[in-house]
Amino acid sequence: MQIPDKRPLTDWLPVSREELERRGWDEVDVIIVSGDAYVDHPAFGAAVIGRLTEHAGFRVAILPQPNWRDDLRDFKKLGKPRLFFGVTAGNMDSMVNHYTANKRLRSDDAYTPGGVAGFRPDYASVVYTQILKKLYPDVPVILGGIEASMRRLTHYDYWSDSLKPDILTWSGADMLVFGMGEKGLISLLRRLANGEEISKIKDVEQTAFRIPSGETLPELPGIDTREMPSHTECLADKKAFARHFRIFEEESNRWQGARLLERNGDFTVVVNPPNPPMNEAEIDASFDLPYTREPHPRYHKRGAIPAFEMIRNSVNMHRGCFGGCAFCAISAHQGKFVVSRSEKSILKEVEQIAAAPDFKGHITDLGGPSANMYRMKGIDTDKCKKCKRPSCIFPTICRNLNTDHRPMTALYNKALKVRGIKRITIGSGIRYDMLIGRSEAESKANGLNEYLDQLITRHVSGRLKVAPEHSSAHVLQIMRKPHYRTFVQFQQKFDEINRRNGLRQQLIPYFISSHPGSRPEDMAELACETSQQGFRLEQVQDFTPTPMTLATAMYYTGFDPYTLKPVYVARDKQEKLNQQRFFFWYKPENKRWLAETLKKAGRADLLPKFGKRPQG
Repeated sequence: MQIPDKRPLTDWLPVSREELERRGWDEVDVIIVSGDAYVDHPAFGAAVIGRLTEHAGFRVAILPQPNWRDDLRDFKKLGKPRLFFGVTAGNMDSMVNHYTANKRLRSDDAYTPGGVAGFRPDYASVVYTQILKKLYPDVPVILGGIEASMRRLTHYDYWSDSLKPDILTWSGADMLVFGMGEKGLISLLRRLANGEEISKIKDVEQTAFRIPSGETLPELPGIDTREMPSHTECLADKKAFARHFRIFEEESNRWQGARLLERNGDFTVVVNPPNPPMNEAEIDASFDLPYTREPHPRYHKRGAIPAFEMIRNSVNMHRGCFGGCAFCAISAHQGKFVVSRSEKSILKEVEQIAAAPDFKGHITDLGGPSANMYRMKGIDTDKCKKCKRPSCIFPTICRNLNTDHRPMTALYNKALKVRGIKRITIGSGIRYDMLIGRSEAESKANGLNEYLDQLITRHVSGRLKVAPEHSSAHVLQIMRKPHYRTFVQFQQKFDEINRRNGLRQQLIPYFISSHPGSRPEDMAELACETSQQGFRLEQVQDFTPTPMTLATAMYYTGFDPYTLKPVYVARDKQEKLNQQRFFFWYKPENKRWLAETLKKAGRADLLPKFGKRPQG
């Protein structure tokens, strides 16, 4: 439960005209328009960008969840910014936030006080931008956040079942800062403040913009330029879109990607390459800003913000993920190369959490996109700079990858010694494929057994969640996930450590139905396999095609973008529902359906195996 904060209102960034007046401001440099409620915490993108802008010496205000349905007074109340409007849909793509995999409207919103739905529009980045351009045509609009970032080029939109153009063309915004855009944004801020016109700024890394086709671009020393299939070509030919996606993913996974060009009619969208990975001091600087770590006081009477409640006592130790899962957007947004905070910065945040008046002693996570990638990077960085593998651990663990888990074990122990900390559990998912099947020498050198022992005996809150995702070898290959036997071996290790220590904890596996490649018979085998392991599945989801992931490209095109070979895709609504139904074979209402379905599929041999654990 959120306790009203006693700090002065000016400790938060201003969200109203009254708060501007309290500071003696009649104008701000930047207004950040966000689809989320304003939570002044480093896990919320609008707060991070706001605090960075403030730290750079600029006046900034937040316009959270403005009403887009009325006379648009919310968009006018803070006035016109001197430099630009920054627009973000929030911490999630607004369509993922609004709809289930079956395209049903959700009844709640975790980023709104009280969890109430309906406080942001569909395609929020586009709607907000078009309103601002109508009201203030002379003020630049710069897009950011995951919705804009993952729609920066032609992309498949599941909710309209169509290819959409790049979001700059679609929305009319002037520029986009994609990914974790702190460095690009600060560079833009300073150049705009010095009087440069936004239309003339074409060399800032990690930005995208539009130019008339044929216009000459400035040279970017040491940077290649790659032209992609045009939007028109992608609309006409699914194989062209498959090639388009492959170029995008390959360049996103490089240390230094190319500048990308995509033509759409008389204009070309230009996507400059991302910045090289941050160093430790740079990422620390982003997390060490003077956040209040609380929602704005305006929300106290409207109820708790569920997304904040979930993370308020957790700490993010790093950004980026080298897992490369086909259905995941993390590497294209945060980067493949992991960037880790210093121990000092992390422990300082633990101390801040422990000092909160309502803190009960439990840190609910010390993690990141994947819990056990802290401080992991290439041993020889020069080799990383030449690499374009989408994953450092699939199909095998790269020999150049440092997978030492000892820094995490040491950090857990130091955090436990912070005054007021009674318990730390790890809430982020772990990549068990880095922990299982390694040689004895590798395990010892990387502290794998010590990490697993400490994780399971001291940092699991009765249930450990992991994500095998499927059991079929060919589906897992498409997903870029390890063979299912790796999960079985991990389960055995988990059970053995629990027995040895007198613990009775559960392993909770996550699975996905209807992923490209998954056929009904694959789901039947998954249901049978997990039932024999003693699982009655809870953490399951139907595949949702989100913009600019490999799995989404396969879903739309029916091809593997790397081989252009056909991939089976479950698109029919009833088939998708049936694939998910296999997860719940044990429910009485599904038993007759299961028997009939397996008989039709010629797999009646599986029926006697359901719920019976193999002997031996």
